[in-house]
Amino acid sequence: MEGPVVGLEVHLALRTQTKLFCGCALGDVDVAPNEAVCPVCLGLPGTLPALNEEALDLAVTFALALGADVAPAAVFDRKHYFYPDSPKNYQISQHSSPVGRGGSVLLPSGKTVRIAHCHLEEDAGRLVHPPYADHSLVDLDRAGTPLIELVTEPDIASPEEAREFLEEVQAIARASGVSDAAPEEGKLRADVNVSVRGERGELGTKVEVKNLNSFRSVQTAISFEAKRQRQVLEEGKPVRQETRGFNEGGQRTYTLRVKEGTEDYRYLPDPDIPAVSLSDRRARIAASMPELPAARASRYRELGLRDEGARIIAYDVDMAALFDEALSHAPEHAQALANWLTAEVVGLLAADGRSLSGTRIPAGGLAKLVEMVEDGRLSGRAAKELLPEVITGSDPQELVSARGLEQVSDESALLAVVDDVLAANPQLVERVKVNPKALNALLGEVMRATRGTAKADVVRSLLERRLDA
Repeated sequence: MEGPVVGLEVHLALRTQTKLFCGCALGDVDVAPNEAVCPVCLGLPGTLPALNEEALDLAVTFALALGADVAPAAVFDRKHYFYPDSPKNYQISQHSSPVGRGGSVLLPSGKTVRIAHCHLEEDAGRLVHPPYADHSLVDLDRAGTPLIELVTEPDIASPEEAREFLEEVQAIARASGVSDAAPEEGKLRADVNVSVRGERGELGTKVEVKNLNSFRSVQTAISFEAKRQRQVLEEGKPVRQETRGFNEGGQRTYTLRVKEGTEDYRYLPDPDIPAVSLSDRRARIAASMPELPAARASRYRELGLRDEGARIIAYDVDMAALFDEALSHAPEHAQALANWLTAEVVGLLAADGRSLSGTRIPAGGLAKLVEMVEDGRLSGRAAKELLPEVITGSDPQELVSARGLEQVSDESALLAVVDDVLAANPQLVERVKVNPKALNALLGEVMRATRGTAKADVVRSLLERRLDA
């Protein structure tokens, strides 16, 4: 049998201030259960929804970022289902006219995953299951949160491709300002539709696995479900169309319910929300679309960055913003800036338990520090020692001047130091005569004597000349 056939349904919580159809602030971890609610998002009788224009803008932005065709108007429908965390017993969504149709996402492997459509909808609440209790609790703070749902065609052929796709979608959502797309905060969730082909290559029965909250869970669920379906077929049994959950502890899927069809939701146009024209909105948003990660990575490669570094920076919104600002100060040192940013700066922040997100680093100071190293005015070692102060706002030139760290390349100024080191280390001199690689030990002694200010290649040349003589 061939590999699995996978389609994804990805839910992204939009980066808005309020819910989709009311003025309630979005519920988060600091809000008590059932506190961020009002009569509208609770679905109380006599209430009317009022569309969040910001959410509609973000939905159009995302559709354009995917290369989708934006609908002429936003039309909303009611999707009926009965569940404890659905306060109205229906969800306001889009069925007949989603905000975007078509589009695609290009994976790093070169494969294109087609998008069926993306639509705007409200989130449900959530159920809380106390340990060992014989009941569950309903928290409706999340009810009414604006979501964009992206539905792919069944183009994904492996768990690894599914992860690549989600990483691309996450990067697009963040770069376009549509969503934080943080799985750990519930702002990116995925349902996977998995089937396996039969012996003659025919498409199998699709099984949906719901509410996967991490990229790792998506990969594991697809792997397990494909293996399970193959075993069912090998036993001569049919795969049943159903909805399954995923057990994080056991790393396996389990039956939730027999799968509903579209007709079971009894979609009907929402009579309380008039259609909203999108023509002018689309033109306005298209004229100010931000640079997307793939285009940004291509631009960086054109500047001379190596492919891996270009992707690392381009796919991190905070890193790309810092890099671009630093680049404006030192455009001739693109690769060096990339090296320092992805290694030294990120490593330094990580050691302190911080990240670029929420950390304001002066791009001009970082650029000046890198420029001094590249121009030979400062050693790399000294620059690394100054970096903690530079990223908190200190001027690197002032630090270098105050501490006498300017790199010395004048041979006449260094010759006396070299002679002193040779005179003080006769045993090392003898070792170099036997093993030329031992010259590095003498070089280290000179660098220590000059507190790292001597230019290493000049010192090496002086040592070689003195030893030859």
